[in-house]
Amino acid sequence: MAENQLGGQQYLVLPEGANRLLGKEAQRTNIAVGYAVASIVKTTLGPKGMDKMLVSELGDIVITNDGATILEEMNVEHPIAKILVDVAKTQDKEVGDGTTTAVIIAGDLLRNAGNLLDQGIPPAAIIRGYGMAAAKAKGILAEISSNVTINDQQKLERIAQISIGSKNIGDDNTMKHLTELAIKAVKQVAVRNGESVKIDKDFIKLEKKEGGTIIDTELINGVLIDKEISHPGMPKQVKNANIAILDVALEIEKTETEAKIEITSPEQMQAFLAQEEKMLKDMVEKISKSKANVVFVQKGIDDVAQHYLSKAGIMAIRRVKKSDMEKLSKATGARLVTSLDDLSAEDLGHAGAVEERKVGGEQMVFVEKCKDPKSVTIFIRGSTKQTTDEVERSLVDVMGALTSAIELGKYVRRRQRRDGDCDAA
Repeated sequence: MAENQLGGQQYLVLPEGANRLLGKEAQRTNIAVGYAVASIVKTTLGPKGMDKMLVSELGDIVITNDGATILEEMNVEHPIAKILVDVAKTQDKEVGDGTTTAVIIAGDLLRNAGNLLDQGIPPAAIIRGYGMAAAKAKGILAEISSNVTINDQQKLERIAQISIGSKNIGDDNTMKHLTELAIKAVKQVAVRNGESVKIDKDFIKLEKKEGGTIIDTELINGVLIDKEISHPGMPKQVKNANIAILDVALEIEKTETEAKIEITSPEQMQAFLAQEEKMLKDMVEKISKSKANVVFVQKGIDDVAQHYLSKAGIMAIRRVKKSDMEKLSKATGARLVTSLDDLSAEDLGHAGAVEERKVGGEQMVFVEKCKDPKSVTIFIRGSTKQTTDEVERSLVDVMGALTSAIELGKYVRRRQRRDGDCDAA
């Protein structure tokens, strides 16, 4: 929109099809849009909530009742709708659960604000009143909440069941299986500092593969890497593994500056190739000298280096993601090494077993049986991609609810009847 003033007269230049709303008309439109967005996800709330089927322009299908996912896939354009999407995203990032509830509350607050505006109450007064109500609500929650710790297994199970109860992912046994896995994973990565507990959900890796049933979903005390071993001659299984994780290429890298080498005879070419091979062999010898028998490399591994690693009986996996390298370090206790000259036995991590297995027609490397790992993997199985995606979203919500309750140390008991209570997150 361009705006000019000529001779005290204001002129507006608007693009074709644009509308300009002012005053109460703009307020009513924004409120109507906000409430409409909230109404879309309202029918997904609770144990009787319905799933939504979303189809993209490319034909990709998403079936879910997760509020944040639905709003993100809707690809909304209106500014108020985008703000509500941001509300869901922030709730999902900070808490991990309650995205639908947050959006519905925001939509109802907007609708009631419209009623107050119609009564002539100024917007600033409404905002101030909502702020006072929020403070009062926090005070009430503090009064009626109960304590919960990471050792309160029954309370954690109930919190997890409430979170997963709104998901249509299977029968009671399936949901119980998933909640048990989530609780074990959260407890495993928890870091205790005196009475406080910190849980980094990023160190709970969720890996999924179509095939099997949801009940086949398992917790791995270690890290699952969606890669294959780099050379067919390397061992497919290593027990009592000594693991090196390297942020260095096992190949001859190009120089940063341009260089020209003149070779005038076959002997010189042979010497040049022999020197390259010697350098690669020296790299492998440094790894072998450290007593490592499994190597994860963030960068590439030359074919010649793969040959020598295979001869030394060392399993190697290349092009591992940085995030997976961090998880490997947390799970095995290995230190990330950036120079082979500094590699020693003290830098190695340990795992009970490292094995390549074929799952769903693809090779994957399982690093498991780690001793007290601070990074674990939940390996999600399901009959279709839509199923595994929804199980993943459900586990994210459950772990978010558990993490929030444990770190805060509080949860709310919902009054169900006069003669008894029902625990609820």
